[in-house]
This record gives sequence, C-alpha cells and structure tokens, in this order.
Amino acid sequence: MRARVDTHLPASQPGDTKRYDPNRALAIRLVRPRVSVTERLANIWRYRDLLRGLIVKEIRVKYKDSFLGFLWSLVNPAMFILIYYIVFQKVLGSGIPLFAIFLATGLLCWNLFQTGIMGATGAVVDNAGLVKKVAFPREILALASVGSASVFFVFQAVVLAVFLVVFQVVPSVSYLWVALIGLVALLVFASGLGILVSGITVYLRDVRHLMEILLQAWFWATPVVYAFELVANKFADHHIPVWVYLLNPVTPVVLAFQRTFYAKTDPYSVASHTVVQILPTAGPMWYFWGVLGVLVAGVVLFVVALWAFGRLEGNFAEEL
Repeated sequence: MRARVDTHLPASQPGDTKRYDPNRALAIRLVRPRVSVTERLANIWRYRDLLRGLIVKEIRVKYKDSFLGFLWSLVNPAMFILIYYIVFQKVLGSGIPLFAIFLATGLLCWNLFQTGIMGATGAVVDNAGLVKKVAFPREILALASVGSASVFFVFQAVVLAVFLVVFQVVPSVSYLWVALIGLVALLVFASGLGILVSGITVYLRDVRHLMEILLQAWFWATPVVYAFELVANKFADHHIPVWVYLLNPVTPVVLAFQRTFYAKTDPYSVASHTVVQILPTAGPMWYFWGVLGVLVAGVVLFVVALWAFGRLEGNFAEEL
C-alpha cells in the first residue's frame, strides 16, 4: 500500500512578523491512501477470512436473543407473500395465474438487492469504532452486508421451493443457467452500489434515508407484483422502446428468475377465461443478453466504486 503524505503548515496570523520555525510549529499531516483498484481487489481477497467472519457476525446479531432465530428469515418473506397475494390477487384481481409463485420469484431477487444495499449504506458508519481502531480494507464492511443478504437469499429460496412443491410447478430447466448468471450479476451490481453509497454516507448521513425512499420507488419500477408484458404493452402504446424499461438493472434478473421458476409466459386464466401475457415468449438468449448487460454494468460500477471509495476513505476517521 502506498500513501501520499501532505504536510500543511499553519497559516500566519495578521501582524505576525516572526519567521516560521519548523522546530516550534506543529505541522498538520494528511495521509491520503493511494491504493490502486487492483491492489484493493487483492486486499479483499487477502482479508477474505475477515469478510467471512463479518458475514457470520451480521447474521448472528440480526437474530440474537430472538426465540425463532433464523426461522424469521423464512417467516418474513412468507408473510409478505401472503399479504401481497391477498391484496393483489383476491382484492384487486391481478389476473395472474399462480400469483404466489410469480410473486415469490420476483421477491426473492428484490429482497437480495434491497437488503444488501440498505445494510451496506450504513456499514462504515455503524462500524465507526472498528474503522478508527483497526487497519483493514474498509470496503469489506459493505461487502459483508451484501454477503449476509445472499445467505438470507438461500434461506428465502427454501420458501420458494415449498411454494413450487405445494402448487406443483416445474421450473424451466433450460433457463436455469440464465438465472444463475443473473444472480451473479445482481450480486456484483449490489456490491458495487453498496461500496459506493457506504463511502458517501460517511460524509452525507442523509444518504441512508434517501436510499430508503429510492428503493421504495425502485421496487415499484421492477416487475415483481405486476407482469412485465403489462408495462411493455403500455410502452408500445406510447411508442417507447421496451429496452428503456430494461435499463432498470434489477428487471432483467427478475425476468430471468420468473422465466425459470414461474415458467409461464402467457398462461390461461381460469378466473377471467383469457390468456394472460406475463413474460416475453423469447428463448433463453433474449434473457441472457439482459442479464449479461447487468453483469457488465455491475463490473464497471464495482471498479468505479472501489476507485471512489479509495478517494473518500482518507478522512473517514475524522468524519466518524
């Protein structure tokens, strides 16, 4: 690790006729880290045991002293799905067959993204004591939040598996590889965004509250509780190309998961006696190009986030 040390001398006071004596004055030393992105990646790998330990700590702390413990990670999404099922399917009549499976599939991706970003946003601030006393790659704190969210993703996937068994839905195995690439893309994108906002939050604490609002709007901009084709048809009516909607990086991943596990593009609705257009009828490559775009954007964002984090962390100790 290289570091640039700048020495700033105290400014002369008006009327001070004495010459500056370096032996008497106390200089201000600012240490600005100059660690390349490649070195930062190497440091993250070198401290992978610490990253693993922080992930375990976050999971244990979240359910510490609770009676159900890790079961809350299963009960929470199950209750969320039940409430949305009653509201959108029974009350509002969304018309989507097997709405519980459709909803669970989209929520699985969204919860991973939202939980990781919200945890990462305050990761550095919440661990101020650790940051000021121990020397380690601070971006690991944001990565630990995304890592713990990925563990909860596995727990919540159990809920989806139960729904698939109960409703006797067979996933589209030919699309599974696209969903796995989409999962990697979502993790990379969330990691990059998490590192970036964690560094900014140290200087602007309002960013945490702003992210809560932005994520709420982001959720409704993602086809989790409504069908993608519904928005695509609206865009077509207004002569807006559908790729504009796909610029939302979470959308291609959600679509890949829905195509794999919901496995229906235009099912017949018994309730309305009509065919409901839900997902594009294109083959796996259409979905692949979408998640590949998210992966490329995620890698670029991750590199930019590491670079920006390096410029921000120089004065973390003073700001915390």
